[in-house]
Amino acid sequence: MAEPSAATQSHSISSSSFGAEPSAPGGGGSPGACPALGTKSCSSSCADSFVSSSSSQPVSLFSTSQGTDLGNSSDYKCHTDQLEESLLIGAVLKGLVVFVHDLIFWRDVKKTGFVFGTTLIMLLSLAAFSVISVVSYLILALLSVTISFRIYKSVIQAVQKSEEGHPFKAYLDVDITLSSEAFHNYMNAAMVHINRALKLIIRLFLVEDLVDSLKLAVFMWLMTYVGAVFNGITLLILAELLIFSVPIVYEKYKTQIDHYVGIARDQTKSIVEKIQAKLPGIAKKKAE
Repeated sequence: MAEPSAATQSHSISSSSFGAEPSAPGGGGSPGACPALGTKSCSSSCADSFVSSSSSQPVSLFSTSQGTDLGNSSDYKCHTDQLEESLLIGAVLKGLVVFVHDLIFWRDVKKTGFVFGTTLIMLLSLAAFSVISVVSYLILALLSVTISFRIYKSVIQAVQKSEEGHPFKAYLDVDITLSSEAFHNYMNAAMVHINRALKLIIRLFLVEDLVDSLKLAVFMWLMTYVGAVFNGITLLILAELLIFSVPIVYEKYKTQIDHYVGIARDQTKSIVEKIQAKLPGIAKKKAE
């Protein structure tokens, strides 16, 4: 009885060492189980181990899983890059929103004053001169500053015999290229808004909702009077003045403004309901 036990132990040791032979039925292992991994089912790993054991060089039982991981590493890297780029775009957009919010609420008076003054002067210049003249003068002014500074730094370096190099080298080395993935992400985000705008235009002009189309008609009729008094540049100047004044005023007098806005909203809602009640098509649609 001692010899069969020794033979059985020798067979079990050789199987667990090389992973070449599956355990015999009734030999203590479950069917389809890998001897080296206990009772966990890994038929593909055991089959690969059995094939590789016939070669001269032994191969680990985990070679198949390692190969799979290496095969999927490129896909994992691609998904990781896309996720990082999406997070970067989200961070840039969030930073832009915060920057605009700080500007219109005058969080930094110097920065907001500079932006407000520059844009206002540009709009006033466009109101007095043509667009081509304003753009040409702006480009000439910018080139005058950069060329003068470049010549000044070159003269200083020649006199002092220094080797500082180009004064704008730090800005010239900045990578401003836009990758194709980022461009496609921006285009996809823009296409969502474009499709939504096209759908709204079709709804309004093909009179899907009579009240909405009438609102657009009344608004355009009022804009004809506005266009007779103001031109586009004047409206842009007024819009900038409102953008840089209304938010800060609303922040200071929020309670009073919300009260009066609520009263006006209620009055407008009641007027619209009366108009809808007198229109037979709308009344029938509500009854259905």
